[in-house]
Order: sequence, then structure tokens, then C-alpha cells
Amino acid sequence: MNDKAKLVMKEINKVIIGKEKIVKKIFMAILSGGHVLLSDVPGVGKTTMTLALSKVLGLSFKRIQFTPDVMPSDVVGFYYYSKQTGKFEYREGAVMTNLVLADEINRTSSRTQSALLEVMEEKQVTVDGVTRPVPEPFFVFATQNPVGSTGTQALPESQIDRFMIMLSMGYPSVEDEISLLLARGHEEPLDHVKKIMDMEELILMQKEAAAIKVSPLIYQYIALLAQATRNHEMIRLGISPRGSLALCKMAKACAYLNGRDFVIPEDVEEVIYDVYRHRLVLHARAKLVEDGAEQVIKDVCDRVRVPDSLSDIQGDRAGVRRRR
Repeated sequence: MNDKAKLVMKEINKVIIGKEKIVKKIFMAILSGGHVLLSDVPGVGKTTMTLALSKVLGLSFKRIQFTPDVMPSDVVGFYYYSKQTGKFEYREGAVMTNLVLADEINRTSSRTQSALLEVMEEKQVTVDGVTRPVPEPFFVFATQNPVGSTGTQALPESQIDRFMIMLSMGYPSVEDEISLLLARGHEEPLDHVKKIMDMEELILMQKEAAAIKVSPLIYQYIALLAQATRNHEMIRLGISPRGSLALCKMAKACAYLNGRDFVIPEDVEEVIYDVYRHRLVLHARAKLVEDGAEQVIKDVCDRVRVPDSLSDIQGDRAGVRRRR
């Protein structure tokens, strides 16, 4: 793994205690240029994670609290009449930054949520017919409370599909919670987070991750996994091509952080739950099962044969395991 990448995750782990796997996957999404949806109960560190990440990576940061009265213009910006100049001028919205935190995104109206669709996909906003690019790199981190909580509504499929991964922080273990209490007894660890890299270094690291080699067998494996979701009896809406692209990018970032210059099936399997979980729309009977989405994804993986060999990118090194 790149030494700078190790330092980034180590610095964040000083603030977010006991969530090393979550931190690693979030950094994979950053390297992939993707957006992250953090779905969990309040108070487990979702906002703190985002703040720490912006500081460590030297990213400009804005936060918008999505309440029912937030308007699309708060997100993308608007024109106002300036008495000083006698002209209409553009005032930037919250998305004009490197990292925007859409806090409690599922508490605002569908109209306001839709203001993020263009910028998440095309990294630009259009206001009154004028299109403006957002700064590079650009990421949306959104938090949502569990559906059914007071004042929440489910995100539409078109929006949720734009998030590269969905993660759940989860409650800390007893040991980790004790460490957290001790660490915050006299000071705020977030105040002592150090900047590890700048935006230019991050963009270079993104290019290195994008250059990771992918065998035609891996492309086939990813396509077959997507096809299996579209034909599964427990799934009403399967994985879109955008979802397959997200899985490929995340697998490349996974290989990069695991110290390889090529993707193997284990990289795909390490991230597939995070890429697929929020994209699948299950039939009602699947939702009745505990951890229904995870069980369905496991079944999809079991139905698709793992590639036997990656000799085309590994020379004469053979032997990728078969799933039993």
C-alpha cells in the first residue's frame, strides 16, 4: 500500500476508533472518485468521519443540513439582483466545494434531493441555463437516518444509484467506546487531526488507482454478477450498468490499497456488498428475512462461477481459487 494512503487512514483512525474497515472502504471510494452514503442511527460518528477526512486530505468542505424547508437553490446556488452593480449575480450553493456533506438527506423533499442528481453524475450545476463545473476533486457524502425514523422518506432509485457505496458505521464495541470516552475526556481529537496530503497528491493517487489492470475475466465476472441480480427471483430491480462500473472502480481501488497492480476476484468480493446493498430493490418476501439484502447478495455470488485463472495479467502465475 502507498505510504501516504497508510498515513491517511491512520490519521482518521485516531478520531474514528475501531472502524478501520469502514475507513478503508471510504478511502477506496475517494480513490474511485465516488460518492458515499452513510446510513445509520444518529450519533455513531458519520459527520465526524467526514470532517476528519476533509482535514486529512486538505479538501474544502461545506455542510448542508437537509430539513424539509431546504430549497434546491440552497444546494446549487441562485441569481440575485445586486443594487451595487445593477445586475443579476450568481451566489454559490453548498455544492461549490470539494467535499459536501448532505446531512440527513432523507429528511428533505424530493425536489431538493433532485438538485443533487446533475452534480453527482456530471460534476456540474445548471442554474437559469448557465452551467458551471464544481471544483475538482468533488465528492458528496450523505448521511441518512433509518427509513421509518421521524420525518424521513426513502431516496428514489435514480439518486441512490449515484452513490458508489453505502456503509453503516454501527455501534462501537465496549472496548472501543471506553477508548472513545477516554480520548474525549479532556479534548476534541478532531481539533488535532493533521493534513496528510493535498489535492494534487490525491488526484495523482486517483490516477494510479484508475490505472490498475483488470483482466477480461474479471470484467466478465462483474458482468455476470450484475446479470445474476437481474434474473434473481428475490430481486425486483437488479444492478444497473452504473452499479457494475462502481464495482469495477472499487475493486481497482481495493487492489491498489492491497498493494497489487491488478484486480483479483477477492477484491470484487471485498467490496460487492457495499456497492450492491443499496442498489437492489427486493421483493417483499426477501425484506421479511433478517439481513435480507446481504443474504440475497451472498446467493448471487454463490451462483456465479469465480474465474479460474488470471494468466493474461499475471504471466505464468496461475491459480485463483474457486468458490466452494
